[in-house]
Amino acid sequence: MRVAVSVGVSTPPVATMRSSCTRRIMAVSYRFVSMHMAAAPLSRTLSTESVAARLTSAGLLRTKGLIGPNWIDARDGKTMPVHNPSTGEVIADVPFMGSKDTEDAISSAYDAFPAWSKLTATERSQLLRKWYDLLMANKEEIGQLITLEQGKPLKEAIGEVNYGASFIEYFAEEAKRVYGDIIPPTLNDRRILVLKQPVGVIAAITPWNFPLAMITRKVGPALACGCTAVIKPSELTPFTALAAVELALQAGIPPGVLNVVMGDAPAIGDALMASTRVRKITFTGSTAVGKKLMAGAAGTVKKVSLELGGNAPCIIFDDADLDVAVKGTLGSKFRNSGQTCVCANRILVQDGIYDKFAAAFSKAVQNLQVGDGFSEGATQGPLINDAAIQKVESFVQDAVSKGADVLLGGKRHSLGRTFYEPTVLGNISSDMIVSREEVFGPVAPLMRFKTEEEAISIANDTNAGSISSIPFGSRLDKELHLHYISCLGLENVGLAAYIFTTNVQRSWRVTEALEYGLVGVNEGVISTEVAPFGGVKQSGLGREGSKYGMDEYLEMKYVCLGDMNRK
Repeated sequence: MRVAVSVGVSTPPVATMRSSCTRRIMAVSYRFVSMHMAAAPLSRTLSTESVAARLTSAGLLRTKGLIGPNWIDARDGKTMPVHNPSTGEVIADVPFMGSKDTEDAISSAYDAFPAWSKLTATERSQLLRKWYDLLMANKEEIGQLITLEQGKPLKEAIGEVNYGASFIEYFAEEAKRVYGDIIPPTLNDRRILVLKQPVGVIAAITPWNFPLAMITRKVGPALACGCTAVIKPSELTPFTALAAVELALQAGIPPGVLNVVMGDAPAIGDALMASTRVRKITFTGSTAVGKKLMAGAAGTVKKVSLELGGNAPCIIFDDADLDVAVKGTLGSKFRNSGQTCVCANRILVQDGIYDKFAAAFSKAVQNLQVGDGFSEGATQGPLINDAAIQKVESFVQDAVSKGADVLLGGKRHSLGRTFYEPTVLGNISSDMIVSREEVFGPVAPLMRFKTEEEAISIANDTNAGSISSIPFGSRLDKELHLHYISCLGLENVGLAAYIFTTNVQRSWRVTEALEYGLVGVNEGVISTEVAPFGGVKQSGLGREGSKYGMDEYLEMKYVCLGDMNRK
């Protein structure tokens, strides 16, 4: 079974060898934005080459995979380029690794497991704490790396470093709280106890939109429990993963506990699925790929945890505090330029407040500044690649053709490339693609509703339409498109939902009625390391973060002691 888990960006899968950091590409000539949208000043914009050189000198721009103690190239020497989405420049090349490299990484993790799992919880905790300290000491550099390869504004990228590091800190503490149990026996000559032990080697497959946090949220609890890991980051954003594991090595985490491979996604996925040494798969990405991973894991009956896509409703009731609702919806919708699986994708607004909310929300969106992530004041960066902006355009065009009003934006930004104007659409109906499928971009569709019951019904109706309406590049078939545009083509999902109301009774009623794993009440940014993150229905299995996130990496062992009355 071929299991593709990501794809490269705008070049054929196998690129020829080329030097990593020396190629100069003419910078894109930026223009200031149109009359509707503000663009960030470019006085502080840094070139790809200058940022890459600075990170290289700091030892944090690693361009090889990690297997055991060794930074290595692919066995066959093949490479692939990684691009800066703001400019299109090549940052550097990384190895295009395959099945043999993955098998080597699995062997490395397997060999490291006995010693790592036998360390005391306190010893593992101390090493994780040192890793956290190094992440925080280097947060400016790692933030620059995230902006360089993913595009989000630097302030937001540094915020991701704080968020991502918080999982390492939290699970360093939780390592010492893996408790077993004593159960009263049914016979007086027996004693019954339950042990919790690490599951073994785990494979963590992570997306491009949060290149640090999606790794630490997985490997933090895994390492705390005593597991070792093979990490497969997105080919679009591998450098953050490589920098993070470099700091882990500096913290004293033994070689082999963390390994990183990237490149030929189907071959890597097949190797991970086929190996009996890999006992768990943890994945964040599209529902389509999650289903393939579940099927692939069945052959060796691996444990699976999946954080998949969503189609988040954001319900604004008549009695909502308008300022709170605007602020919360803005934070949810336009975080990471709308490229998160918990973004508000359908904004349901009750009739009585619709006009006031639409006007206030549009005004707030108009103040967002679009620009290169290194530009001063930028709050909205580019979309990840050409396919992403083509999808956003197709969703907006479909909505307008079916009667939607463009209240703001609605087109590519004058900065060019993959920058898109923060957009607000009104008069959205259920037959429009943007109400059925996740846009994964800076587009906020407003839908009217009359009653609480109607809002709940619309919110819980998440059966997506056909993906045939989405444009696919000449080189990418539909399956591959799903792999590198995360959270696309979803059906019957339930990840995150948001409601805004000042009625506490209503907040309870609606929260209990919503078929979602996460609900924000009068708040649009709810992710935290101390609370369980995950969805219901086809949005995934298991939870990440919090004390419950530890259970995903542990096996329970029942022990019965007999003949206990002998004297």
